[in-house]
Amino acid sequence: MNTTAAKESSATNHALEVRAYAAQSATTKLTPYSFQRRAVGLKDILIEIEYSGICHSDIHQVRDEWGGSIFPMVPGHEILGTVRNIGSKVTKYKIGDLVGVGCMVDSCRTCGSCKDNLEQYCEAGFVPTYNGLETDKKTPTQGGYSTHIVTNEDYVLRIPIGLDKAGAAPLLCAGITTYSPMRYVGVSKGHKVAVLGLGGLGHMAVKLAASFGAEVSVLSSSESKEADAKRLGASSFVVTSKADQVAKFQNHFDFIIDTVAAKHDLNQALNLLKREGTLVMVGASHEPLDLGVFSLIMKRRKIMGSLIGGLKETQEMLDHCGKHNIVSDIELISASQINEAYERMIKGQVKYRFVIDAKTF
Repeated sequence: MNTTAAKESSATNHALEVRAYAAQSATTKLTPYSFQRRAVGLKDILIEIEYSGICHSDIHQVRDEWGGSIFPMVPGHEILGTVRNIGSKVTKYKIGDLVGVGCMVDSCRTCGSCKDNLEQYCEAGFVPTYNGLETDKKTPTQGGYSTHIVTNEDYVLRIPIGLDKAGAAPLLCAGITTYSPMRYVGVSKGHKVAVLGLGGLGHMAVKLAASFGAEVSVLSSSESKEADAKRLGASSFVVTSKADQVAKFQNHFDFIIDTVAAKHDLNQALNLLKREGTLVMVGASHEPLDLGVFSLIMKRRKIMGSLIGGLKETQEMLDHCGKHNIVSDIELISASQINEAYERMIKGQVKYRFVIDAKTF
C-alpha cells in the first residue's frame, strides 16, 4: 500500500459521518441529512460514492406505497464509486478499485437459494441496501443517496473499466432486473421479444435483448418514443392505444418483458404472445392488476416474475455490458434536484434514468 493510501486507510477505521439526502416521512420531501456509517469491519469495504441512480422503487418506498417503510430513509441502490478503505481480511478488492453496490448488502448465505447464487431469493430475506435492517435486526440500512457506504466485500461488484461511470450506475438495478429474466428464459438469436414500457427498465431491456441477438419490439402508450426505441435497438414499435397496430402483433412474440410500474392491461399483452409464450413481470405496480384467464389457457401462455439477480449473475451482467459497451441513457442531476426528478419520473419525463452526482451531497 502506498503512503497516501495508508494514511487514507488508517483515517477511516472508525464510524464515518456522511452527507446524504433522506425522507423523514412518507409525506415529506427529501432533504439534506447526516448520519454515521459503521466502522469498516474485517470483511468490509468503504466506498466513496461517485454516482447514484434513481429507481422508481425509490419513490414507492419513500412514499410508503408498498408498506413497511422505515424512516428516516436514505434511498438508492444503484451505487458506483471507488474503494477508499478495506478491512484486514478483505481479499477481493483493493483501495482504488471501481466498484458498485446494488439492491442487497447481505443475506443468510446458508439457505438453498444463497447456495445456488440466487441471494435475491434468500429464504430468510436478503438485507436490502436501504429501507431494511442489518443482520442484527436492529440497525436500519441506508442507501446510495450519500457520500459513502460501508459494505461487506461479498456484496460488492466490480465495474468494468471503460464504461461511462454515471451511465453504468443504473446497471446495478435496471440492468440486472432485465438481464436476469432474459437469461433465465434463454432469450437469444431468433426469438421475438417485446418490451412493454420504455422507461428506466424498458430501455435497458431493449439494449440487452438486442445484444443477445433477439428481434426486439417496443410496446408503448407514448407514440413520441418510437424514434428512441429504434435508436436503442428495436425493429418495431407498437402504440398500445391503437387497435390496428396491436392487431398486427397478435400471437407474435416469444417473450414480453413487462417493465410498467403502474396499473395496466395484462390481457392485451398476453394476447400478443405466441402459444406457450411467456410474459415476464419486472415492473412493480403498487395497484393490483386484472387478469382474464382465457388469455392464458387458450394458448398455454405463462406469466412469471423476476427479482433483480444474485451476485454472480450481476457480475456476469456487468461484464457483458463491459464487453458490449452497454450503459443506461441518463440525465445527470445534483442532489438538490432529487425531488424534482421524482415528479418528472412519475410523469415519464426522463430519458431514461436520473443519476445523482454524489459530489453534490
